[in-house]
Amino acid sequence: MRTLKCTFLFLVMFIVSGCWDRMEINDLAFVTGTALDLTEDGKLLCTLQIAIPGPKEGGGSSGGSGHMGNFYVITATGKNGTEIHRSLQKKSSRRLFFSHRSVVLISERLAKQGIHDALLDVFTHDPRNRLKTYLVLVKGGEARNILELKYPLKQVPIEAVNEMQISGDDLAVTLRDFFIMNQSEGIQPVLGAVELGDHLKDPNEQIFKFAGTGVLKDLKLAGILDENETLAMMWVTDKLKFGRITTKLPKDNGEVGMMLNHTDSKIKTKIERNSIKFKILLEGTGVIEENNSTLDIDDPEQLKIIKKALEETVEDRVQQLLFKFQKKYKVDSVGFGQEIYKNNPGKWRQLRNQWDTQFQEASISVDVNLTINGAGMVHSILEKQE
Repeated sequence: MRTLKCTFLFLVMFIVSGCWDRMEINDLAFVTGTALDLTEDGKLLCTLQIAIPGPKEGGGSSGGSGHMGNFYVITATGKNGTEIHRSLQKKSSRRLFFSHRSVVLISERLAKQGIHDALLDVFTHDPRNRLKTYLVLVKGGEARNILELKYPLKQVPIEAVNEMQISGDDLAVTLRDFFIMNQSEGIQPVLGAVELGDHLKDPNEQIFKFAGTGVLKDLKLAGILDENETLAMMWVTDKLKFGRITTKLPKDNGEVGMMLNHTDSKIKTKIERNSIKFKILLEGTGVIEENNSTLDIDDPEQLKIIKKALEETVEDRVQQLLFKFQKKYKVDSVGFGQEIYKNNPGKWRQLRNQWDTQFQEASISVDVNLTINGAGMVHSILEKQE
């Protein structure tokens, strides 16, 4: 009897123990980036960048299109995500593993047509997708070009996009951020944008740079904001970690630049019977980084002139941004409707279906208050006193 019990326990341990569904690391293909483009016949073109195991920094050859160096790319076309994934998997001898993917790139052409089928249906239902993956718009050209280029500072170029996204002065939108904005009341989603830059000494090497912000309306690209407009939008939405402001002083006194190291934003809402009013309160703290003017920063009175000029420049940029949102793109990408929803849900229920029209007529004022803590290493102009 004792022998029978021991045999039974042994069989139970043998059956329930062990990793029956384990996957060895050398059986996985680590996807580091995805690019989504649109073909001439309207199909989705998906490109995957797959890392080749090896040293992350230094040594080795550069990556590139096909199978070169530290990464290779595979592509497939299809009508939907399931069809594309099946085609991509057939091109890889290893199981595609998406948990290390850091960036998803979307071409401008695809974004203009609409990214509902390309993005939401694919990435919302598949649990293998990381919500911390960055979502980036590629301005001009094809998104797959970013995955295929040779980047001099990184052996896997998509790592450079990932690090640039978290730098602090450019818009960084993750899948999680995008889904939240898309499902939230009173706001439309936006995307950070990149574009290909200059070729280096080696004609096969090329860099890329940030190119502003893609503004979406009903998940279709409405337009792209430039660098200054992006800074203003990030400040208004309280996402700016640091930034730079340059302004021309009155009476042709030259230019002054300020480095912001802390910013804050608040939006106040006032709803009257037939009108909606918003007041944006912007605060910023920093130092004078550049002084190409005849004014002496050590003089309190002259410092007031510089402060006023900087504040007026910020206000003008924000007003230009708001004009684009209200009159050109006709889309609320800041979240003014969201402020109404939070503060007055009952009123929002009345405005929700007509918010696109109401937003265009809303009155929005801007109040800027800057605090200048110093002038860095140089406190006055580098000129000899007469």
